[in-house]
Amino acid sequence: PIILTKAVLSASLTTERRSNMSSQKDAKSPRTIQSALNVAVHERGFAIVRDYCIEIAILAAGAASGVQGGLRQFCFLAAWILAFDCVLLFTFYTAILSVKLEINRIKRHVTLRRALEEDGVSRRVAENVASRNDWPRQDINDDDGIQGEQSPFGKKVRDSSVPKFKVLMVTGFVVLNTINLCTIPFRAKGGNAPPPAVSGIPNVLTPPPMDPFKVAQNGLDHIHNKSKREGLHTIATVLPPIKYDLGFPFADDDYDEPGSSALDADYADQLLDVVVGGKVLEGILKSLEDPVLSKWIIVALTMSLVLNGYLFNAARWSIKEPRSVHEQDGQVPPAITYQRAEPEQEVYGNGHVVEPKEKPQDQLASDVTVRGPLECEQMLSERKAAFLHDVELMELAVRGKIPGYALEKTLENTKVMSRLDSLTRAVKIRRAMVSRTPATTETTNQLERSKVPYLDYNYENVHGACCENVIGYMPIPLGAAGPLVIDGQHYYIPMATTEGVLVASTNRGCKAINAAGGATTVLTGDGMTRGPCVGFDTLTRAGAAKVWLDSDEGQKIMKREFNSTSRFARLQSLKTALAGTYLYIRFKTTTGDAMGMNMISKGTECALNYMMKEAGFEDMSIISVSGNYCTDKKPAAINWIDGRGKSVVAEAIIPGSVVRSVLKSDVNALVELNTSKNLIGSAMAGSIGGFNAHAANIVTAIFLATGQDPAQNVESANCITVMRK
Repeated sequence: PIILTKAVLSASLTTERRSNMSSQKDAKSPRTIQSALNVAVHERGFAIVRDYCIEIAILAAGAASGVQGGLRQFCFLAAWILAFDCVLLFTFYTAILSVKLEINRIKRHVTLRRALEEDGVSRRVAENVASRNDWPRQDINDDDGIQGEQSPFGKKVRDSSVPKFKVLMVTGFVVLNTINLCTIPFRAKGGNAPPPAVSGIPNVLTPPPMDPFKVAQNGLDHIHNKSKREGLHTIATVLPPIKYDLGFPFADDDYDEPGSSALDADYADQLLDVVVGGKVLEGILKSLEDPVLSKWIIVALTMSLVLNGYLFNAARWSIKEPRSVHEQDGQVPPAITYQRAEPEQEVYGNGHVVEPKEKPQDQLASDVTVRGPLECEQMLSERKAAFLHDVELMELAVRGKIPGYALEKTLENTKVMSRLDSLTRAVKIRRAMVSRTPATTETTNQLERSKVPYLDYNYENVHGACCENVIGYMPIPLGAAGPLVIDGQHYYIPMATTEGVLVASTNRGCKAINAAGGATTVLTGDGMTRGPCVGFDTLTRAGAAKVWLDSDEGQKIMKREFNSTSRFARLQSLKTALAGTYLYIRFKTTTGDAMGMNMISKGTECALNYMMKEAGFEDMSIISVSGNYCTDKKPAAINWIDGRGKSVVAEAIIPGSVVRSVLKSDVNALVELNTSKNLIGSAMAGSIGGFNAHAANIVTAIFLATGQDPAQNVESANCITVMRK
């Protein structure tokens, strides 16, 4: 079973490797478990049947040897067991193996698909990815790049272990038979050996014994009928029956015929009976009635069942994927590949390249001739870069012929592949370029084969929108704390973080607040800010602009122009500060539910243009729309005093019993800790808005989970924690 199981798994792995290396699907390649079983039986079936036949022949010879002491019975039973085992191996076992592997494949498929769906991948993409990963894949270790053959006990399972065990068993069997055959004459002459115990169970393969009474009755009837037919008088004498017992051949010490041997005479007459198993089978069945022996047989069967289960798992654990051609030649295998999907399949995940309308060259194929540098540059100038091999594109990028930032634009060609697939290929080429750039190879040579993911991502939402020079993406674990009761409403708090116990500690705080009846909040301020810087030639003109902006007329005009640019942004107030000839204006606006930096910048620019062109300040120059008077993403006292965004005060009254049971502390200890650490300690450090334990951790995790700019936590995490008993 272990050889057949390993052959089945090897067939599946070989098929997967071939399908990955081929650019088109091979109709003849087995893609199902049943096909893998057929391939395994075709490749290893003859060797398995041959081994069975050899073992059965040896055991049959032992059963016919005539050696007493239970050896004949053992050999006969073992031969029959092997025969049945061979039949069941290719019938019942293969069916069970097929069902088992199919169940494992389905479980793995469903688990992978659900995991991808939980990560936000669409069901269609998740199904396609799970389908491509239905078969086992190669695991690479750090030593030699080959999957280790590790048994559950930690030792390596070698392919030669089972044949060595068989050789030892056969050798022991031959030695035992030889010893028994050599000691037969001495045992026979040494005394009367008792005959084997045989019960009266008839053998179905031999004719039943004749009943002497029936034979006599039939004979008398025949004589009587013959006498009546011929008219003769017949006298019949009936004698009492004589019973004959067949003694054991060696029971008589004087039994010795010239030229006889231990394997002649009676043994020759009993050969057929021994082979078909009449007396041997009777002895075995009789021995099963023994209470002690029957218990040992049950123990042996149980151990056999456990051993077969271990062998099946050992075959599955010890199987390894065949090495690729590149690995056998000592070459580095291609670190980056992508697969093409069928044209009729509309796939939105990356890594699923659509079949091109004009077939491009296979990527990094070992049997493809690489073009020369001049030919590659010629194709690049003719806008045919999408038809180049990956290795050719990588060489062009490393030599500076293709700028790293322009890979997406260079490879985009709808005649070859979709835009999504060209973006994915550009990421792959850029990873290779970064890894092989000579100036940085000491620090970046591992990127090409690193575990940083880049496949199965929609780069259409990234290119030209939120990131450049893309080399992959970083998935972050997403947790949920709570629910937390805020103003009578329950909320779960999403938190994306890689910091251990952050979600757990936040969740414990939610539990303590909920036990106290929840938190109550008050919104004290709502205004996002933008602080442009404008300049004048003289201080007089800068001062005049400040006076006009602080006046009611200036405020009214600026609000009107600002509000005209958006349906949601509404200017609340203007705050000005003069530094020499530079005037800083802080626009504070409401933006609805959005952070609204873009709409604020648009309104600010419109209001400043009106001020410069229509309000009499033609000599004003706009230095920067953001002059760090906002202040944006930097610690600043103005944010701590005036606020930036929504300013909230929250309160929770937690009973002492909850502090002890949930927070595992004491009210007095917590109050003293807050005063000495969060208040006095932060003041000693000259902190600005940092009078808290670690609010930035929670705020940043929430920003990452909700898609906000995590750099904004500099001002958003400004808070002070106040505790009193």
